[in-house]
Amino acid sequence: MAITAADIRREIKEKNVTFLRLMFTDILGTLKNVEIPATEEQIDKVLANKVMFDGSSIEGFVRINESDMYLYPDLDTWIVFPWGDENGSVAGLICDVYTAEGKPFAGDPRGNLKRALGHMTDLGYASFNLGPEPEFFLFKMDSNGEPTLEVNDKGGYFDLAPTDLADYTRREIVNVLTEMNFEVEASHHEVAVGQHEIDFKYADVLNACDKIQIFKLVVKTIARKHGLYATFMAKPKYGINGSGMHCNMSLFDMDGNNAFFDPKDPNGMQLSSDAYHFLAGLINHAYNYTAITNPTVNSYKRLVPGFEAPVYVAWAGRNRSPLVRVPASRGMSTRLELRSVDPTANPYLTMAVLLEVGLSGIENKLEVPAPVETNIYAMTDEERKAAGITDLPSTLHNALKALRKDDVVRSALGEHIFTNFLEAKKIEWASYATFVSQWEIDNYLDLY
Repeated sequence: MAITAADIRREIKEKNVTFLRLMFTDILGTLKNVEIPATEEQIDKVLANKVMFDGSSIEGFVRINESDMYLYPDLDTWIVFPWGDENGSVAGLICDVYTAEGKPFAGDPRGNLKRALGHMTDLGYASFNLGPEPEFFLFKMDSNGEPTLEVNDKGGYFDLAPTDLADYTRREIVNVLTEMNFEVEASHHEVAVGQHEIDFKYADVLNACDKIQIFKLVVKTIARKHGLYATFMAKPKYGINGSGMHCNMSLFDMDGNNAFFDPKDPNGMQLSSDAYHFLAGLINHAYNYTAITNPTVNSYKRLVPGFEAPVYVAWAGRNRSPLVRVPASRGMSTRLELRSVDPTANPYLTMAVLLEVGLSGIENKLEVPAPVETNIYAMTDEERKAAGITDLPSTLHNALKALRKDDVVRSALGEHIFTNFLEAKKIEWASYATFVSQWEIDNYLDLY
């Protein structure tokens, strides 16, 4: 049921909301906000799309002479945060960004995803669903409140207290998410010490991306309450698994049917031709969109063999070593799971790109390669080459070079986002490439 302006005004009074957070996301995926007092005058401005901010201060937005931007709140994203105090509660709305001329801003990642969804509906599909699986680490903080790399548990996959000392923190995160109308499906300790996963129910992609952004805010806020620091960094510690954010995707047609399901599939996998073509798009463009799904220098420390992260471009059903897996569920739950994405990715940009490359596969009737049901990590280089299996980029630098060459991915981002994202990441790589690390000192200083 849609949330109305009257609903919002009523809840502000009932829950003693004293401040409103108008939230939006920059090109790098960072959640930003303009916080205003919840007075009648300001509430009127919010609901009339009249709240302005300086876009020139936001990464990848606009030049200083084009700085005036407007925030258009999506009323269906209304939330009241459950950590108010005696001074009142704080509520929030996720917003789209508009120009001073009243047009959608081309550099707004959320608005860009809406543009991709418009292409989807033009092709005859009703919705694109996403079920994300974000992972994160919990570390102790020092006496100054700064994060350390010291974990607060020795747990492993699916362990529980007393081994998993973060059990209570994770449980409170789930309780808060539930109070905020998240449908949490599971929470558990992950493989690495200090690593956790909380899965929430799939939703239409725009709603799911909004939830990813709020989820990160909740996790970090509750962790700090328990004296812990939560990070969604892809690989915070050497020698253990990094954090991924597997993305489970499905298209639905205008009649409400899962467009990826076909019980008469001659291949026996009960996948439709749309599913195979969409999958072919994911596979064909994988090398080129990795800069978006894995956007930091650190992301490529996770994408290495031996730590359960996908390294090779292939797909399968039961096998978990390829890039794309087809989970066993069928019928309305038929979906494709992309396993390379990590939680540093901007969810709006990531899903716009994945939707568009999948749709390009459908439009061009791309043929998917044969599935690979053997453990790719155990195959030799020659065996992988014979099977047509290629590698993902090994560095952000290589990924950015590939990004420049893919017209479908570039179009999915739009020229403004593509140009500004590329420029920001070139600067990031240049900074990393010229930095002298402790590893280099340890290995070369005495040798040469």
